[in-house]
Amino acid sequence: MIDHAGISVSDWGKSKAFYDAAFAAIGAKLLMTVPKEFTDDANVGGYGRSKPDFWLHEGGEPGPGRHYAFRVASRGEVDAFYEAAMSAGGRDNGKPGPRPHYHEHYYGAFVLDPDGNNVEAVCHEAE
Repeated sequence: MIDHAGISVSDWGKSKAFYDAAFAAIGAKLLMTVPKEFTDDANVGGYGRSKPDFWLHEGGEPGPGRHYAFRVASRGEVDAFYEAAMSAGGRDNGKPGPRPHYHEHYYGAFVLDPDGNNVEAVCHEAE
């Protein structure tokens, strides 16, 4: 259903460094930047594994209250995402662990990005 999503960020360099580290831990990276002549001189870039799925746009209204969950293949990737995101300046919003109130095999970790967005890595597979 959803092909891609994007968020506004207040500090391109800080947010890019955070997402570069967090996404590298789950096999994703910055795949594309849009030339500034098409973005009113703002930095815009898309992250993904094979195509840009998650976009950062410099400017606009960044901030808390938004939640984005990224599906991964293993619980180890959830753990790696959390550690990388925390090392890159993220703030803890839920350490890696089971969340059986969602479903039996739900294993996730939640981190607040530099603008307060709640980003999550989640595995739905049994251990």
